[in-house]
Amino acid sequence: MNRATVSYKRRRFPPQIIANAVWLYYRFPLSLRLVEEMLLERGIVVSYETIRRWGIKFGPHYTRRRCHVVCI
Repeated sequence: MNRATVSYKRRRFPPQIIANAVWLYYRFPLSLRLVEEMLLERGIVVSYETIRRWGIKFGPHYTRRRCHVVCI
C-alpha cells in the first residue's frame, strides 16, 4: 500500500516539535493556548494559531499513522 508522506517543507520548526505539539493537543484535553504555554516553558516560541494550523494539516496524518500502528 502506497501512503502519501507529509511534507515539512517551508516549516520553521523541526518535525519533532510539530508532532509533539499536535500530539499534546489531540491526546490530552488541552486548549491551544495551554499547548502554546507548555512549549514556551521548553523555550519554543510558537503561537496558538500556528498550533491550530498544524493540527489541521498534520493531525489527520498522525491519527491514521498511529491507528495503523496500534490497530494492527
